[in-house]
Amino acid sequence: MSNSSSYTEFLLLAFADTWELQLLHFSLFLGVYLAALLGNGLIITAVACDHHLHTPMYFFLLNLSFLDLGSISITVPKSMANSLRDTRAISYSECAVQVFLFLFLLGGEYCLLTVMAYDRFVAICKPLHYGTIMGSRACVQMAAAAWGSGFLNALLHTANTFSIPLCQGNTVDQFFCEIPQILKLSCSDSYLREVGLIAVTACLDFGCFVFIVLSYVQIFSAVLRIPSEQGRHKAFSMCLPHLAVVSLFVSTSFFAYLKPPSLSSPALDLLVAVLYAVVPPAVNPLIYSMRNKELKDALRKVISWTFFSSGKIAFAPHK
Repeated sequence: MSNSSSYTEFLLLAFADTWELQLLHFSLFLGVYLAALLGNGLIITAVACDHHLHTPMYFFLLNLSFLDLGSISITVPKSMANSLRDTRAISYSECAVQVFLFLFLLGGEYCLLTVMAYDRFVAICKPLHYGTIMGSRACVQMAAAAWGSGFLNALLHTANTFSIPLCQGNTVDQFFCEIPQILKLSCSDSYLREVGLIAVTACLDFGCFVFIVLSYVQIFSAVLRIPSEQGRHKAFSMCLPHLAVVSLFVSTSFFAYLKPPSLSSPALDLLVAVLYAVVPPAVNPLIYSMRNKELKDALRKVISWTFFSSGKIAFAPHK
C-alpha cells in the first residue's frame, strides 16, 4: 500500500496533448490572468488614491480585489508554466501550499462577501445608524475576521487532506491541486474524515448563504418602498453588482465541492474549476464598475493619470 508521504510530486491534468493546443491554452489563460491583474489593480489603485472612495463599501471592495488577485495567482501561472514546459508535474510541497493558499483566499472571499451583504443591509435598511455601526474600527475588524476565517478553514482542510494515505496513484484530474480530486486518490474509507470536515464547512457556508439571502430580502423590501425612482435606481446600483458576484461564486464553488460523484467527469470538473477559480477574479472588477458611477469616475482618473505620466516621461526633453 502506497502512502502519500512516498510521493514527491503529483501529475496535474493536461489541457491538450499537442504543442499547438498547449500554446492556445497558455494564451487563453494569459489573457484572462492579465485581465484580472489589470482590473483588480485598477480598482485597488482607484480606491487607495481617491479619497471619495474611502468608505466601508469600497474598503471591502479593496479587500475583495486583493483576494481575487491572490486566488488567480495561485493556480493560473503554474498551469501556464506547465504548458510552456510541456510537463504536468507539481511537487508534493507545492501542491500542499497551493491547496492551503487557494482555500485561504477562497474562504476569505466568501466571508468577505457575507460582510459586504451586511454592509449593504445597514446602508439601505438602517441609513441613520450607518456611520455608527460601520465605523472604521468595525470595518477593519470585520475584514480581519474574514481573512482569519479563511486562514483557519484552509489550515484545517490542508492538514487533514495531506494526512490521508494515498493508494490510487498521484495523478490529479484537475489543472491545479483541488481537494475533491486529491481525495479520489485516497485509500478506501480513509477520506471520510475530510468529507465530514467538508460537510461541517458546507453547513457553515450555508449559514452565510442564508444570511446573505435574508439580508437581500430586507434590502429589496426597503428599496421598493423608496418613493423616488432615482433613489431606487441608486440603491439597486449599489446592490446588484454584489448580488451578481455572490451568485457566480456560490453556484460554481458549491457545485465543485458538493456535487455527487455520479455527476463527476473530467470535462465537467475542469469546466466548473475554471468557472469558480479563474473567471470570477477576472470579471468581478467589470461587474463592480459597470453600474457604479463613483468607481468609473475614479478609474478614469487613474487611467488618465497613468497615460499622462507615461506621456510626460516619454516626451521629457533630454538635458
